[in-house]
Amino acid sequence: MTSRLFHLAVAGFAAVRRLGAPPSGQRARQLKGHCFAVRLRAALPAGWGAWPGSEGDELGTRLASCLAPLDGADLNELLDLPGDAELVRWIADQLDLPGLDALSLASGHDQGVVLDRSGSIQVWRRFRFESAHRLPRVPPDHPCGRMHGHGFRVSLYAAQPSEDLPAEFQIDRLTALWAPLHAQLHHRCLNEIPGLENPTSEQLAAWIWGRLQSELPLTAVQIEETATAGCRFDGRVYRIWKEQSFEAALRLNRAPAQDSQAQLHGHGYLIRLHLAAPLDPILGWTIDYREVKRLFKPLYDRLDHQRLDEFPGLADTEPGQLVQWIRAELMDRLPALDRIDLYPTPETGVALCWGEAGAELLL
Repeated sequence: MTSRLFHLAVAGFAAVRRLGAPPSGQRARQLKGHCFAVRLRAALPAGWGAWPGSEGDELGTRLASCLAPLDGADLNELLDLPGDAELVRWIADQLDLPGLDALSLASGHDQGVVLDRSGSIQVWRRFRFESAHRLPRVPPDHPCGRMHGHGFRVSLYAAQPSEDLPAEFQIDRLTALWAPLHAQLHHRCLNEIPGLENPTSEQLAAWIWGRLQSELPLTAVQIEETATAGCRFDGRVYRIWKEQSFEAALRLNRAPAQDSQAQLHGHGYLIRLHLAAPLDPILGWTIDYREVKRLFKPLYDRLDHQRLDEFPGLADTEPGQLVQWIRAELMDRLPALDRIDLYPTPETGVALCWGEAGAELLL
């Protein structure tokens, strides 16, 4: 199956803006300050970087340079209406980056927009609720069979209904539609809610989807039970992810001798494994997060606190090569795996996608 390698970069800026006169009842008429976060994903052409392994740093530098004029600026001097959608399009034009696949802009910790390669905009808003639950169908020794609780995070994604309406209008609509669901879910035992007798992440995502998809052009519901695991449902496909970190040393064999990365150095890597599988009709999930962690552990033990450039069969340890090697090591153990994100640093990384996994940018 054909795979696609994307390079990832993250940068931010702080600026002020006034969003003019939005539809009646919407906020943001006054001058306000924001801390913006921008993430991009690009399928860079061969030879784009100065040398293999330099792409991440060069992409991060290019993104930071593009955003530098915005830092501390009044965005109304740049755009007539500096809403999230208009701003993300402006950034994409200024980047003029070959192979740009997706660009996201967060105008706060819990809301933003995503511009995809077709030019379409998705709006997203993240919410939180605190609830108890247990999974009644798991084996007796499974910890999720015991009553416990989570601070659930729910992200709702919806298409921008019209370019004539600002993305902020859709964000406010998401907030209004979420309010009655929050009242049903917050400080409750989920098992007692009709339709959530077996409240896995997947079942919860489908329950929310069923209550909202007729109200707006919903594109995905994302559930995070913990900071390291989550589920995404788009009305058709269930996808989960599980992430871990490992610490390793390396040198990049193809870096120029004068570059610091040619010297022995190290990273605290974050790896995120994405899997898609049919819903188990009995257990109500696709794959157990705990099982993903168990199956990954043998490879984790090989990677953690090791020197990667001395691994047999690993020609080079630059992120693109390393993620390909990790995929080959995991495919037999995790056949449902179809995407791996690998971040050597919080600002740069790569995503290796096959199947349908390349169609979404996880925020």
